[in-house]
Amino acid sequence: MTPPTQVRRPVAVTVAIVLVYIGGLLNTALGVLVLLSRYEVSADLVLPVSLVGAATILLGLLTVAGGSALSRGSRLARIILTAYLSVLVVLQAVAMALTELDPILTVALIAALAVIAALWIPRAARRYFTRAAVEATTIV
Repeated sequence: MTPPTQVRRPVAVTVAIVLVYIGGLLNTALGVLVLLSRYEVSADLVLPVSLVGAATILLGLLTVAGGSALSRGSRLARIILTAYLSVLVVLQAVAMALTELDPILTVALIAALAVIAALWIPRAARRYFTRAAVEATTIV
């Protein structure tokens, strides 16, 4: 039995992984800020702001957890992280409408879109995740 060859992770994928970790931690912190901003909104917006904040915290933590699987070359992790980040973009847009954290949310929204782009646009990233899936099926 021949040992599997180690495939070097492309720089674009490493940058995407670092962005995923940083983005997940910052989104968690942003969710805390949105959750705390419920004390500054009118009474009828307290529940929506609280729900958006809690969802942002949860998805931020799930993004950090997904970064670990992404670093191992998991295609499923890339797809799930794309879904998480897409939902975060929507939640950040809703939070922009409900709170007064527009500059912070704008930066977070652009960062989430940058991570999605880093996961899907570079050819090296697409080849790396495709290769990992092919190797996983041939090793068995």
